[in-house]
Amino acid sequence: MLGVCYYPEHWDEDRWKTDARRMRELGISFVRIGEFAWSRLEPSRDRFTFEWLDRAIDILTEAGLKIVLGTPTATPPKWLVDQCPDIIPYDEHGRPRGFGSRRHYTFSSETWWKESARIVEIVAKRYGDHPGIAGWQTDNEYGCHDTTLSWGPEDLKGFKRWLRLRYQSADQLNEAWGSVFWSMELESFDEVTLPNLTVTEPNPATRLDFWRYHSDQVAAYDAMQCAIIRKYSPGRWITHNFMGFVSDFDHFKVGDNLDLASWDSYPIGFVEKFPFTEEERNRWAETSHPDIAPYHHDLYRAVGKGRFWVMEQQPGPVNWAPWNPVPKPGMVRLWTWEALAHGAEVVSYFRWRQAPFAQEQMHAGLNLPGLDEWSPGGREARQVAEELAALGPLPETGQAPVAILFDYQSHWSTVIQPQGKDFRYEELCFRWYEALRHLGLNVDFVRPGASLEGYRLVLVPCMTEVDEATRAELARTAATVLVGPRSGSRDRNFRIPDMLPPGPLGELSGNRIVQVASLRPGLADAVTGSVSGAAIRWREYAESRATVLARFENGDPALTERNNLLYLACWPDEKLLASTMALVTEKAGIATMPVPDFIRIRRRGPLSFAFNYGTEDWALPAGAEILLGEAVLKPQAVAIWR
Repeated sequence: MLGVCYYPEHWDEDRWKTDARRMRELGISFVRIGEFAWSRLEPSRDRFTFEWLDRAIDILTEAGLKIVLGTPTATPPKWLVDQCPDIIPYDEHGRPRGFGSRRHYTFSSETWWKESARIVEIVAKRYGDHPGIAGWQTDNEYGCHDTTLSWGPEDLKGFKRWLRLRYQSADQLNEAWGSVFWSMELESFDEVTLPNLTVTEPNPATRLDFWRYHSDQVAAYDAMQCAIIRKYSPGRWITHNFMGFVSDFDHFKVGDNLDLASWDSYPIGFVEKFPFTEEERNRWAETSHPDIAPYHHDLYRAVGKGRFWVMEQQPGPVNWAPWNPVPKPGMVRLWTWEALAHGAEVVSYFRWRQAPFAQEQMHAGLNLPGLDEWSPGGREARQVAEELAALGPLPETGQAPVAILFDYQSHWSTVIQPQGKDFRYEELCFRWYEALRHLGLNVDFVRPGASLEGYRLVLVPCMTEVDEATRAELARTAATVLVGPRSGSRDRNFRIPDMLPPGPLGELSGNRIVQVASLRPGLADAVTGSVSGAAIRWREYAESRATVLARFENGDPALTERNNLLYLACWPDEKLLASTMALVTEKAGIATMPVPDFIRIRRRGPLSFAFNYGTEDWALPAGAEILLGEAVLKPQAVAIWR
C-alpha cells in the first residue's frame, strides 16, 4: 500500500476535506500525522487544544484513510524549554544546543522522561481507541542531527548511574578501563567525567561505555513510550522511523520494542552523506547509488523482525543536502517499487504538499507548494497506485540465501579508534553488500547472536567484539562463512584479547593477527591466489594454521580457510572484493546472476523485479513472463516478471 505524511496544522481547515478526498483518489491508504504538533496540542502547560486534531482525524477517517499517529516528543515547545532547561542537549564542546529547530533534548534528562511520558499518556488516552488509528510512531528519527550523544550535566549524572550498575565498584571500573594508564584511576564513581574536552584522545574504553550508555538510553526511552501506548491503545501496532546511515545507537534494541520498523528513504540526499568518490557522486546524483535504498530496506526489515515500512519516501528534490538535484523522471516510481520488492508493507511519501514556509520549504511534496496540483513525484506515485491495483497482492519475501551480520557497536568502536583515517565500518558493510547485489542476490541482515539457520552464506565484514552467542552461531552454522578485518580485535572492555585477534574466532579461523597496518590513499598490497586484487586502507599480518587461499606480495596469508570459515585479512579493493564474493558464493553453492553495475535484481517469492539506475537499456532474461514493464528495461524503468 501507499501512504503519505500530512500536517493539517500547516493548512487552513477548509482544505482538509479536499486533501483527504484527493489522497484517496491518488491511491493513498495511510496518513501519518501529529509528530511535530506539540505546540498546537498544548500551547502552554496544561492548556490543551485538541479540537483541531479531533476534527482532522475524523475527516481523514471518514474519507477511508488509516492513520499513523506520531507522539510529538521530537519538538519540545518553547514554554517547556523555558520551564525545564535541563532537557537541553550539549554538543561535544560543552555548548548547549538550544530551541529553534527540533530534537532539542537529551535522553539523559529525568525531567524530559517525565514530560515525555506525560504528553504521550495524554495523547494515547485521547486517541487510543479511535477507530481511525491503525498504528503509532514513537517520536521522530532518533539520532538525526547528531542527537544520540550529549555532553551536558544531565548526561554526566546519568552516565555515573549507568556505570555504578555495570561495574559496582571503582576498582572494577578502573580495571575495565585500564585507568592505570596515564594515571587516570578514580577513587569513586563521583570522580567520573565525560570523555570530552580532554587535552588529547580520551580513554577509548570510556568513550565506548559512554556510547553504550546513550544507546541504552534511546532504547529505554522508546520502550517507555511503547508501554504507555500499548496500555491505552491496545491492538494497534507501533513503529519508529529510523534514518539512513545513522548508526549512533543500536537499532536492533529499539526494534525489540516495536511491532515493525520503518525508515525515511532519501536516496539522493544520502549520496552526499555517504563517503562516495566524487566520480560516484556525480554519476548517481540524479538517481542515487543503486544500493543506498535497498541496503536500508534489508537492514530495517531485520530491525523490524521481518516487517518494515518506508515512512518517508523522497518524492522529488530535498532541502538538506549540500546539493539537491531533481530526481530523473521515473525515479520516484522506481524507488517505490524497489521498496515493495524488498518487502515493505507500505511506502509513505514525505510529504503531501510542499510547504511554502519555514526550514523545509525547498523540500518537494506530492503537491506543489500551497496548491492542489500534483508535482512530478505526485504523478509518479499515482502511476504506482494504479499499477499496484492492477497487479494485486504481492507474495511473501522469504529468507535470502545470504546473511550479513551487522553490529552497531563495531561502528562505534571504529569511530573511537579508527587507526586508519578512512576505516569506516558502515562503508565496509555497504561495499560488501554492493558486491553481493552485483551478483543478483537477495541479502538479509542479521543481528549479532541471532540464529543463522537456513543461510548458505554468512558474511561478517567486521565485528570488533565477538560475543559468545555470535561465536557459537558461527561455529554451529553449516553455511560458508566469510569474516573480515578487525573482527575479534577487542574484548568487552576495549582491550586487545589475550590470545590476540581475532580473539574468540582464533580457533575457528586458525589465525592469529600479530600486526596491523593502515594504508594511506595511494598505497596497496597486491593479493594473488584463489582470489586476486589488492588490500587498501587496512592490512593484517597473520600467523595461520589454516589453508591459505591467497597471499600478499611478501607471502603472508591474505585469505585463509578452515573448515567452512574463510578469513580475509584486509580491506579489499573492488577487484579483490568481487573475486572473493565470486569464490564464497561458489563454495556456498549459490547460483548467481551477475548484472551491470546500474541494474539491480530483487526476488519476492516467484516474482523477480529489475531496476535500471543507468543510462543504457538492459534486456530481461529470455522466457520471462512479464507482469509489469517491457522485455528491454529502459533507464529509470521497472520490470516485474514470473
